[in-house]
Amino acid sequence: MGSVLRVVYTVLAVATGVLSSTIYAALASALPGTSATLITVLGVLAWFAGIGASVMLVWRHRWPLLVTGIALVPPLLLPGDSLAALIALAAFTAHHVGWRRWGASVLVAAATALAVWRDASRFSEVTIAGAWMSTGSTAGKLTGVVLTALVFTAVPVTVGVVRHSLAETRRRIAEQEALREQMARREEQARIAREMHDVLGHRLSLLSLQAGALEVTATTAPDTAAAAKTVRTTARQSLDDLRQVIGVLRGPGFAGREAGGPAEPPQPTLADIPGLIAGARQAGLTANVTILLDQAATAPAPLGTAAYRILQEALTNVLRHAPGAPAEVTVRGGPGPGLVLEVVNALPPHPVASPGSGTGLTGVGERVALLGGSLTAGPAGERVFALRAWLPWAPAAAPAP
Repeated sequence: MGSVLRVVYTVLAVATGVLSSTIYAALASALPGTSATLITVLGVLAWFAGIGASVMLVWRHRWPLLVTGIALVPPLLLPGDSLAALIALAAFTAHHVGWRRWGASVLVAAATALAVWRDASRFSEVTIAGAWMSTGSTAGKLTGVVLTALVFTAVPVTVGVVRHSLAETRRRIAEQEALREQMARREEQARIAREMHDVLGHRLSLLSLQAGALEVTATTAPDTAAAAKTVRTTARQSLDDLRQVIGVLRGPGFAGREAGGPAEPPQPTLADIPGLIAGARQAGLTANVTILLDQAATAPAPLGTAAYRILQEALTNVLRHAPGAPAEVTVRGGPGPGLVLEVVNALPPHPVASPGSGTGLTGVGERVALLGGSLTAGPAGERVFALRAWLPWAPAAAPAP
């Protein structure tokens, strides 16, 4: 539809310019009271130049400076009209700003004033400007010419400025939309990075610990088969988690999936926390657990996933940095008061170094911040480390009466 309108506007502009040049040339050569005409070389050149300038209006948006310059030739250098220059000025002011815009406006206004002056100076029977301005005195004619030129020039300038403003608005909206999409992609990439660390870090840490236990007890302990089974199970879970993360990365875009596209793998909820703790105990963690949840089944999915991942990181840190130390794990809350997560453990006499230390707590902080919660993690007394997180849990909406 837009392209059709542009073609229609262009055809109208060219036709109007040709008609105006023809009428202007005809009036300039007319002799009132007789059927004779006064045809001059300059008049013919002005007519052909006006028609050429009108045809050039087809390219007024592609080459606004060139077309406007050509359209100024008939009124400024020849006794022609300025309608083509006025039409070209609208396109020029839509593409240019600053001194170029106002310089072109001044030139077109001068050309229009000159064309109107010539028209007003003709015989009263063939003048067009005489219909709305006084031509009996020089002062009246000069005033009318100036006002006419200003009004005629103000119309295309206003049209061009409005079109330029609309184009700038559309450009800024497009830039803002592109920026929002870019930010969404970056947030999704950060989320995937957190998921990869939380999932694979926890699983592979358990795998490493179980493999170490198997290596030590392979020849002396009777439960070698159970330890080997745990290693195999943990490895399989790690592979499953890796496939899930790769599936997210291969999905149809970071910032939103198409309707009907592959669904994101299911995320853990509050109901999966007991299984998480059981896995940590199986890996060798001594944990005293307290879980007091109200309406756990109604917890929002982001809250359940964040709580699971935070506890997963906390338990993994205990196993990695304080092996053998007991931990106090508390999970309590409900709609309204929010969800409180606490993991407190004793610190070993000698810190255990581990690759990637610190990145997990950074991810925990990001998760908590995204939900608008609070987090403290650090020493809490003599040789005691504590991680405490609070996550908001909005009350469920009351049923409609």
